[in-house]
Amino acid sequence: MYPVINVSLFPCYSHTRWNGYIVDGCAHIRIGEIHNLLVDITCHVSHSMSDSVCRCCFVLAGRVLCELELCGSVEVNQAVQAAQSAYQAWSRMSGMERAHIMIEAARIIENRREDIAEIEVVNNGKSITEARMDVDSARLCIEYYAGVASTLAGQHIQLPGGSFAYTRREPLGVCVGIGAWNYPFQIAAWKSAPALACGNSMVFKPSPVTPVTAVMLAEIYAKAGAPEGLFNIVQGGQETGNLLCHHPDVAKVSFTGSVPTGKKIMEMCSKGVKQVTLELGGKSPLLIFEDSDLGNAVKGALMANFLSQGQVCSNGTRVFVQRQMLPEFLEEVVRRTKDIEIGDPLLESTRMGALVSRPHLDRVLGYVEQARKEGAKVLCGGEPFVPLDPKLRGGYYMTPCVLGDCTDDMTCVKEEIFGPVMSVLSFETEEEALLRANNSALGLAAGVFTSDVKRAHRVVEHLKAGSCFINNYNITPVEVPFGGFKMSGIGRENGQVTVEHYTQMKTVFVEMGDVDSLF
Repeated sequence: MYPVINVSLFPCYSHTRWNGYIVDGCAHIRIGEIHNLLVDITCHVSHSMSDSVCRCCFVLAGRVLCELELCGSVEVNQAVQAAQSAYQAWSRMSGMERAHIMIEAARIIENRREDIAEIEVVNNGKSITEARMDVDSARLCIEYYAGVASTLAGQHIQLPGGSFAYTRREPLGVCVGIGAWNYPFQIAAWKSAPALACGNSMVFKPSPVTPVTAVMLAEIYAKAGAPEGLFNIVQGGQETGNLLCHHPDVAKVSFTGSVPTGKKIMEMCSKGVKQVTLELGGKSPLLIFEDSDLGNAVKGALMANFLSQGQVCSNGTRVFVQRQMLPEFLEEVVRRTKDIEIGDPLLESTRMGALVSRPHLDRVLGYVEQARKEGAKVLCGGEPFVPLDPKLRGGYYMTPCVLGDCTDDMTCVKEEIFGPVMSVLSFETEEEALLRANNSALGLAAGVFTSDVKRAHRVVEHLKAGSCFINNYNITPVEVPFGGFKMSGIGRENGQVTVEHYTQMKTVFVEMGDVDSLF
């Protein structure tokens, strides 16, 4: 008997043809002959007018999971109109009323943690261990902003003669979230939670590569008591995103993805003077000084490169190691990289699952080959991996790779690979390391390992990156702002400061005396 996980597509303005069968009007996907996992999807959708179809693959095994009919202008208009209607009611609620619904949504996520994590594995290919962490981050983000919702306040300014002024933080209206495929559920929560807490509504477009779990979040908000249409899902690719960015009733767009796409979104939004938050790519440096604790430095480098099969924008893929420490660091990091268990991501023992698609796998492997041609030494990995389980042999797996003898002018050091490839470089002095670390148009993250506290803070002060780590890496508590410098983006996600990106300030002047007129 297959266990059943219920996933509602409401509210969702696209028609999805699932690779399964129909029972009682519900589409069923049998995703996992491997683990006897059945997903029961109840479709409450308006049929797309578009003839365009996008296939979504089951990355664990390389099979088609579902087909999406991409949303066109009709569906985008429906979604925005529904969000606009929900906004009218939601924005009039008190912060405590909104918080009550968000806390209930977080409770539902906690209760369905395992269900959501399993679908995220199928949706994305990451290990079940990481998927659970993503679900927890999503829940914590919603809980955090539920707490923030009731604290939104302005300022009172006393003026001469008893007059005064005050400010109000007011919501923007309909916001758009455009997600990436590396953290599908988490990103949907990171964008929706602050938006909803501030009184906005949201239309969210997940990546067409990973369309499933954002729909689960929409169902959860609805079950928690959110007004119908408050969090809408539209499925689609570039054209759907263009329609959302150009829509006259959209007040803000928050996007996570590549730098080229971020530039296009910023350009489109500028025509309507819409606010934007852009969380874009990175080619982040990790500096390891000779006085570092070797074990922690190696673990930090692994965390900086191999989470989610290396498909993380903040990854510290340029690992600068002080020359005196280089030999022992390489020996240990290669040994531990070879020990990473690859394969079925639904197994508890697996630490690296499948990459997100065949073209992306080929692209990452191409970077390894290019590095070899340019003189880098492949110390381990960088090859296609075929799991022993015959049902997984069509999946998009590779062995995690460590590249030695790297130099700053190599392609693997300059370009974002977005895969499990660590480039190791050596340095002599702190000044040299900082100069080379900052020699990038990107500035999303950076890290430093050292036992010298003064040096740690001195180095971080000079690193040109928005999110910096001392003696750790890729830690993203929801209470802390996350975002980049330079071409890695604009605005922040998480933390108190994000309220400023989902509200607008209104100033009110109150005269308590007579008008002092010049006329």
